[in-house]
Amino acid sequence: MTALWRALRADRLLQILLGALLLLALVSAVPLQRYPALVDWPTIAALTGLLALTKGLELSGALAWLGHRLIAAMATERRAALLLVLASVMLSTVLTNDVALFVVVPLTLGVCRLTAIPAARLVVFEALAVNAGSALTPIGNPQNLFLWQLSHVSFGGFVAHMLPLAALLTVLLLALTAASFRARPIAVTDPTRQGALDHRLLWTALLLYVPFLVATDLHHAGAALLVVLALMALLRPAVLARLDWGLLLVFILMFIDLRLLAGLAPVQAAIAGLGLEAPSHLYFAGIGASQAISNVPAAIALAAYSSDWKTIAYAVSVGGFGTAVGSLANLIALRMVKEAGAWTLFHLYAMPFLLVATGIGYVLLFWT
Repeated sequence: MTALWRALRADRLLQILLGALLLLALVSAVPLQRYPALVDWPTIAALTGLLALTKGLELSGALAWLGHRLIAAMATERRAALLLVLASVMLSTVLTNDVALFVVVPLTLGVCRLTAIPAARLVVFEALAVNAGSALTPIGNPQNLFLWQLSHVSFGGFVAHMLPLAALLTVLLLALTAASFRARPIAVTDPTRQGALDHRLLWTALLLYVPFLVATDLHHAGAALLVVLALMALLRPAVLARLDWGLLLVFILMFIDLRLLAGLAPVQAAIAGLGLEAPSHLYFAGIGASQAISNVPAAIALAAYSSDWKTIAYAVSVGGFGTAVGSLANLIALRMVKEAGAWTLFHLYAMPFLLVATGIGYVLLFWT
């Protein structure tokens, strides 16, 4: 408990969110007893379950085993980086961006502990990758799912609209990855032999993954989480002890803060005065709003003022780049890497990428 308290005290983002909550509580008309209703608890339940299952895979030794195999198969750091970034893109199209990160980032950290590959830089690229890949399909991220249901367009129709943007962003990201990692041979910095696999924990985590995702998709995330937590508590209590509980608290606070902010009359008036009937205004408003309140709330807010789902979809997809708040996937990746300077490094790559992505989206929407 003392270690957990120290970790929470050292969490600057958590402190910022708590400070923002205090300020918003003073100016918001929402009563305190309604704050829990502002939280999307199914999302928190899904996030908790994924954290537990991923931690189970990590503690089983499976990711270390897979990391050794990856190192043996990849000749250079550049090839390893390209493989992991491309895997992030592909997984995010079908598993959603956050689930893709829960699979790829722990593996990446295991690989980087064994080699000289810079972990923070590679995880930053994976965060950018899941934002690019998840833009393609209606099930790639929450904002796409929301807009898909709102538009009543077919699955194929949604993919066809998003394909040019997702494809160009992926090509651009792969080129940037190739330029950012060296073609030098992979050097193993930790020659120690990998430990034995905990087969019981490994198979428990693997067998629970798909049922947990299916139950979550069927809106039974809470019940599925109870099953996961109960089994982990019985089998390996250390899994629960080592979860990133601070990340869960960060997400709870984000839901409350962002929804309190969105409900303020000046914020609503500002949105109403942006001239969102013009597609170009809508596009830039979606990108800007994503930088401040994240792209999922931005999509929901803009849909209340415009039915132009095509422009909103491009805007919030592009808006996932830039600031760490732009996409919740960014926050997940940065929390998982836990390396000094990771946040600064993320913005050094993500902000220029946002500018280029903004131009690409604008050309695809309005010049083609």
